[in-house]
Amino acid sequence: MSIIEAQAPLHEAHRDNHTHRDVNGGWLRPAVFGAMDGLVSNLALMTGVAGGAVSSQTVVVTGLAGLAAGAFSMAAGEYTSVASQRELVQAELDVERRQLRKHPIDEMEELAALYVSRGVEPALAREVAMQLSKDPERALEIHAREELGIDPDDLPSPMVAAVSSFGSFALGALLPVLPYLLGATALWPAVLLALLGLFACGALVARVTARGWLFSGLRQLVLGGAAAAVTYGLGMLFGAAL
Repeated sequence: MSIIEAQAPLHEAHRDNHTHRDVNGGWLRPAVFGAMDGLVSNLALMTGVAGGAVSSQTVVVTGLAGLAAGAFSMAAGEYTSVASQRELVQAELDVERRQLRKHPIDEMEELAALYVSRGVEPALAREVAMQLSKDPERALEIHAREELGIDPDDLPSPMVAAVSSFGSFALGALLPVLPYLLGATALWPAVLLALLGLFACGALVARVTARGWLFSGLRQLVLGGAAAAVTYGLGMLFGAAL
């Protein structure tokens, strides 16, 4: 009896729990990076300006300007980056598509050799390659996955990356400005809220990536706090020099 014939139906617990997170949708990385960058960069910008002994109004204007500039910059950068990556992938897919059209036998043998190198018996590998090569689009998909390591049907969207980056950066950058907008005149409420936001972001990312939430949260808090402390010191130094 073969392994396939002897295989029992999937256990219910395995079937229900054997799922994976969406890691290729193009939104997670820019959203996480945008939120962290918005929090850290705007907090550091505001603390640096506040270190120069300026008015609270100047700190607020600086924070709002940093929010707008950073959000648009992040969105533009993410859109250009993902669009360029997508265009490169499409160009490589066009190359593979032409090869499949001009040299179908060679491409089939290449696929069979790949399966043989992975332990499949030569006769079976050639049969599988022959079956997969009957449909040109299916053949392109298989070759793209095996040779390029990509899924042609699951390429990241530049617009999704840009919107995710813009929204998350703006949300993160808003936190240190918010206490001032609500009437605060001192820096410490902005710093406290921003550090709490950094810890929360780190803990939230840990939930998505299945890492320890406490360690992840504290790591973000320490990194963000260090950046704010350094820029505050530089602001004091430059303010005294001017």
